[in-house]
Amino acid sequence: MVTKFKKIIDRIEKIDPVNYAKNRNFIDGSVTKLSPYISRGVISTKYVFEKILEHKIPFYKIEKFVQELCWRDYWQLIWKERKEEINFDLRNNQENVKNHSFSKSLYEAESGIEAIDNSINELYSDGYMHNHNRMYLASIACNVAKSHWLNPAKWMYYNLLDGDWGSNALSWQWVCGSNSNKKYYANQENINKYCYTNQKNTFLDIEYSSFESLDIPENLAETIDLNLKTSMPPKSTLKIDNHKPTLIYNYYNLDPNWRIDKEYNRVYLIEPKVFDKYPVSNKCLDFSIELSKNIDGIQIFVGSFFDLINEHSIKETIYKEHPLNNYKGIRDQRDWMFESKENLRSFFSYWKKCKKELKIKNLIK
Repeated sequence: MVTKFKKIIDRIEKIDPVNYAKNRNFIDGSVTKLSPYISRGVISTKYVFEKILEHKIPFYKIEKFVQELCWRDYWQLIWKERKEEINFDLRNNQENVKNHSFSKSLYEAESGIEAIDNSINELYSDGYMHNHNRMYLASIACNVAKSHWLNPAKWMYYNLLDGDWGSNALSWQWVCGSNSNKKYYANQENINKYCYTNQKNTFLDIEYSSFESLDIPENLAETIDLNLKTSMPPKSTLKIDNHKPTLIYNYYNLDPNWRIDKEYNRVYLIEPKVFDKYPVSNKCLDFSIELSKNIDGIQIFVGSFFDLINEHSIKETIYKEHPLNNYKGIRDQRDWMFESKENLRSFFSYWKKCKKELKIKNLIK
C-alpha cells in the first residue's frame, strides 16, 4: 500500500469517475483504492471531489462517483450527530438474532463461498476488501448466520486499512436492517456475476424469496468469540516548544497540508483508551504511523490527551473535529464536501440538498 503523499496525490489524477459508475460493483472495477487515505485523513472527500470537478466532465457522467464520496460524509455526519448511539441498533432492532459472536467459518475464511473466502484472505493479508464483498459478507454474517452486527463489524474494522468506525458500523446496520427498511441479501448468482465465480449448490444458491425462511447453514453455525486488541508502540520522549501551539493529529487526521503555513509542534496522539474501545490490527496502526511520516516534524505520543498536556505543560492545542476526540483547545472544522448538514434521516434527502447546493454554485446544470 502506498504511503508517500506525492504518490497518493498522483493516484487522484488517475481516477476514472466515468468508468467507476459503470463497473464499480465488479471486483476488477475502476475503484480508486483511495479509501485508506481518506479514512486516515491524509486527503479529504472534498479534496478528491474538487479535483474531479476540475476535469469538467458532464455531471451526469460522474454523479455516481460523487454520490459515493458523499456517502462517506453522510455516515460521518450521522456519527457526529448520534455519537455513541451508532454502537447500538439505530433505527430498528435487528431481527432474528441468534448470537452475538461471529461465525467461525467466516473468521477462518472457510465459509464455502469461494469469492467471500478469497476476499477474507485478502483482508487478512492486505487490509483490503472490495466494497461489494463487504456487503456480501455482512449479509452472510448477519442475515444468514444470524449474528448481531456489532462484533462482526468490529472484526472487519479491526482488519481494514481504511477502517472508519462510522461508515463501518452504519453500513453493517444498513445490511442487517437496523439502520434501513429491510435486510440486504445476495444470492450465489449475484456473487458469481460480480466476482467472476461459477459456484453452484451452495447455501446461497437459492431464490431471494427463500432467504427469510433459511435456517442457519451447518457450516456457519459454530461461532467464535473475538479477542481483538491493539498493541501500543513504545512511548518516546517529545521535544515541545511551548512558545508554539501544538497541533494534535490522530488515527483519523494525518493531513500533511493541515495548517502547513505556520510553525507548530505536531504530535500524533495515540490514545490507548480509544483503541481499547475500537481496536485495530497492528498492520493498520503501523500503516497509520507510516502515513504520519509525511508530516514534517511529527512526533508520536502514546497516552491520553490530558497526559500529553500535563507531561509537557502544553498551553495551546489545535485539532480537527471528529466524534472520537475528547480534547480541549481550538477545533478546526473537517473538510466537508457540502455546507448542508441537514436532512440526515435519509441519504437521498441529504443528497438532494447537496445537489441543490451544486446548482446554486453553478457547478452543475
